[in-house]
Amino acid sequence: MGRTYIVEESVGQYLSNVNLQGKDFVSGLLIGQCSSQKDYVILAARTPPNEEQNENLKHPKAKLDNLDEEWATVHANQVSRMLPGGLLVLGVFIITTLEMANDFQNALRRLVFAVEKSMNKKRLWNFTEEEVSERVTLHICSSTKKIFCRTYDIHDPKSSAKPADWKYQNGLSASWLSLECTVHINIHIPLSATSVSYTLEKNTKNGLARWAKQIENGVYLINGQVKDEDCDLLEGQKKSSRGNAQATNHSFDVRVLTQLLLNSDHRSTATVQICSGSVNLKGAVKCRAYLHSNKPKVKDAVQAVKRDILNTVADRCEMLFEDLLLNEVMNSEKEFHILPHRVFVPVPGSTVMLCDYKFGDESAEEIRAHFIEMLDHMIQIEDLEIAEEINTACLSSSVNTEASLDGTDDEQPKQPIKTTILVKIQHNIGVVAAFAVAVLAAGISFHYFSD
Repeated sequence: MGRTYIVEESVGQYLSNVNLQGKDFVSGLLIGQCSSQKDYVILAARTPPNEEQNENLKHPKAKLDNLDEEWATVHANQVSRMLPGGLLVLGVFIITTLEMANDFQNALRRLVFAVEKSMNKKRLWNFTEEEVSERVTLHICSSTKKIFCRTYDIHDPKSSAKPADWKYQNGLSASWLSLECTVHINIHIPLSATSVSYTLEKNTKNGLARWAKQIENGVYLINGQVKDEDCDLLEGQKKSSRGNAQATNHSFDVRVLTQLLLNSDHRSTATVQICSGSVNLKGAVKCRAYLHSNKPKVKDAVQAVKRDILNTVADRCEMLFEDLLLNEVMNSEKEFHILPHRVFVPVPGSTVMLCDYKFGDESAEEIRAHFIEMLDHMIQIEDLEIAEEINTACLSSSVNTEASLDGTDDEQPKQPIKTTILVKIQHNIGVVAAFAVAVLAAGISFHYFSD
């Protein structure tokens, strides 16, 4: 028996309204949430046309060659940044003309594997063995409206297609649960002089991987309580007349406790590292995650929040480095740069909100245009919710002829309530001594990472 996909009715309307505009096919992404028994699809987003490819297609190749896997993975990476905790790119869809209806199964298979591989490279976390490893491909014939739904096991490159059920449901995510969390971070990442061949981005990702272990091993309080991971998240909630927990517009407050020091049974010694610079990340991030309301477990909620914390910090660092490289501004010994602010926008008819990121010089109209381009859905400027206050950062710089990608810095703004997350990259030729102190007490110290 194959997997079942429960799909928001508006997704079916969207797919039926996609106009091929004279093309042989149109492809895109399916967005939603996995669970052990079934998967939920709440959004479909057409991959925007590649203008460069359109120019090259004045002399078209074979039709199958026109399916641009590289462009589709670029789109998937952009969209994955816009997904809060709990949401994933579940697979891909393709809508074809009648003449092309039988030619795309191999192309879809390659595409779904390419998309997943590309997104997986950027993650600071890994899927667990218990999680669903199947991803969906949906093929729709524009003339007959026939649907062919199949899944592939992304952990098995040789896996064959399995049939899956595709069922529509109205108001699918109208009563999903939301989890909100503010995490204060202060991450110091030394840039090793022995790995000068590494890019700043790669060095920073390696440093973030160490911080990610703290987040993974943290203790998560849900509405001020530590709950057993196998408990029902809605345990203790009021029951409706149908016997189900009333979850409509239900939001949970999550707080994170992270371990400061090693366990008492670990011995450690001071280590000395020759460094060419350092990166300091300081500030607060607003994190959100969403869960279906069909008997969700505490462990699913905690996992969704963890991944949103890791994703939003890593994505912002990546976006900043892209921006600095594009504008070639990293040319000083010490600089301060504000990482982009998180902006949320609601999904119509749903409790779920998607997100994007806004640099200080970007207008609301530019953010709106990016949402429309990436997700192919209309939004209004008044729907944009900037989760973090826009503050200015102190800029401190001095000329350094040796600096290439070692001179960036962001400082935490002085406002105590809502702060932006900032990156500080300090060029500091010399020795950075990092001391790991063994825990002498039997207990475990935790640092309160939330308000």
